[in-house]
Amino acid sequence: MSDTQTLIENRPPSVATLFLERVVATPDAEAYRYPVAPASGGGPDDWKALSWAQAAERVYAIAAGLIELGVQPEQRVALAASTRVEWILADLGILCAGAATTTVYPQTNADESAFILSDSESRVLIAEDAAQLAKAVEKRGELPDLTHVVVIDPAGVETGDWVLTLSELEARGAARLEKDPDLIKERVGAITSDQLATLIYTSGTTGRPKGVRLPHDNWSYMAKAIAATGLISTDDVQYLWLPLAHVFGKVLTSGQIEVGHVTAVDGRVDKIIENLPVVQPTYMAAVPRIFEKVYNGVAAKAKAGGGAKYKIFQWAAEVAREYAKTAQDNFRRTGTASVPFSLGAKHKVADALVFAKIREAFGGNLRACVSGSAALAPEIGYFFAGAGIHILEGYGLTESSAASFVNPGEAYRTGTVGKPLPGTEVRIADDGEILLRGPGIMEGYHGLPEKTAEVLESDGWFHTGDIGELSPDGYLRITDRKKDLIKTSGGKYIAPAEVEGQFKAVCPYVSNILVHGADRNFCTALIALDEPSILDWAKENGLEGKSYAEVVAAPTTVALIEGYVKELNAGLQRWQTVKKFRLLPRDLDVEHGEITPSLKLKRPVVEREYKHLIDEMYAGTREA
Repeated sequence: MSDTQTLIENRPPSVATLFLERVVATPDAEAYRYPVAPASGGGPDDWKALSWAQAAERVYAIAAGLIELGVQPEQRVALAASTRVEWILADLGILCAGAATTTVYPQTNADESAFILSDSESRVLIAEDAAQLAKAVEKRGELPDLTHVVVIDPAGVETGDWVLTLSELEARGAARLEKDPDLIKERVGAITSDQLATLIYTSGTTGRPKGVRLPHDNWSYMAKAIAATGLISTDDVQYLWLPLAHVFGKVLTSGQIEVGHVTAVDGRVDKIIENLPVVQPTYMAAVPRIFEKVYNGVAAKAKAGGGAKYKIFQWAAEVAREYAKTAQDNFRRTGTASVPFSLGAKHKVADALVFAKIREAFGGNLRACVSGSAALAPEIGYFFAGAGIHILEGYGLTESSAASFVNPGEAYRTGTVGKPLPGTEVRIADDGEILLRGPGIMEGYHGLPEKTAEVLESDGWFHTGDIGELSPDGYLRITDRKKDLIKTSGGKYIAPAEVEGQFKAVCPYVSNILVHGADRNFCTALIALDEPSILDWAKENGLEGKSYAEVVAAPTTVALIEGYVKELNAGLQRWQTVKKFRLLPRDLDVEHGEITPSLKLKRPVVEREYKHLIDEMYAGTREA
């Protein structure tokens, strides 16, 4: 048996066990960094650190506090907060109490929050602040199982029998531990691998979300399998900003505990650019939207700098792509990422002019980024690869504990999601659907046996709903969601995500794009522009002082985007081309339910919302 197999097959029953082992192994090593606003109120954040022992003190106090509130093994404790260090400490506290975490996005409205709390039968809610508490108070009559709400940030919160602060919970827990010092060790020791650890509700595009039941063994396996890939080491500094209510963010905490490196935690997306040079991460995970934003920002800045600057950027971008493609092809053939001398010389010049500044903006120490949750346009992936920002695409679902595939370090291939994690099996069904089996697969949907049976076969194969292709040496390429494939009235199949990704690589002003064309005889697109980028362009083009809605309605803006649509179409098959488009009066957002908190497009919602624009584009054609 190989070392990797031994590592995975001899895994402990839970991440709670791994956490206890980590604290014993490296108590004084730094575990977490988190930002604190300066006392003066102005200037940059101060970053504080917690060692593993300091983190454990708080985790065990939270666990004991929950036990004091009467929480029993496998009972649910809901967590509604943004990504911050307290989220991780609370989650670990829940796990160490033997309970199960129900994750709730802080953006979730009161109705959906109440549905999740009720469906999961959560006994306690750990809420971020007064705003999250208010949702529970509004729906209290519908939540008979909810016995307590614990609030992380107490500002403006009145405590009482039903509401207490996190520090009060920790104080109760600490007092209990003084009387019963072995309480947590006993609770963790009693956890079995099949016991429920996490209930994550998928943000469904239609109807109520489904609760995905992930037992302790899923996370223990993920921790060991991620470590076995060799992609992370004890010397790493991870920058974690992804929503922890989402499975992609959550899985990153498991690998870190197993390996024992530092994680800097701050979920404020508007702080990413400011935080990167301060944190100087060696790796971070992100969704494609972040890389698209950085790419579009660099391109728009170059454009604003005048014709010569933009020409240099375009030249450098082409050099980056050529360099990355050549290096990856050669690595595949010979095991060495070599390039011809002339290309290497051009790359050196482009590096000095453009790429070095991009690496500096990422903090200067970035070894690799992991991208998941949606497809990254290969042209954007090749650009960053050539610029020295190596983006390792991965793939997984909530139902497979997030990480089923990831690109293997140096041998990564842009445009693929890499190879399966050790211990995960894959096969492609006759219709092209990707099927997965292994220790990361969910137990099922909470309280929905029929829905579980639709996707999970009795022999453990899980139907992902995604279409893909496997290379002879095991690299997976995702071509589309099974349900998102478009069939035109002419009988041609189109993968909209592929066309959308290509547009994001050519247009520096796009934020979101939806390609429509099912049962139509041509494709159309709804396009939302990135507000800061297009307003910067507007200033230079006679539209200064206009609102976003006014700018996107202006004929000059429409003409600008039309140029990029023509550029897109030049690289597409005739039946894939976008014949008409409309610019949306505002960007798509989570609040309107048009994208998920992990920034995935909710196609049915957007198509419903902007049906009038779609109908307008097909008016006068045979389908209208």
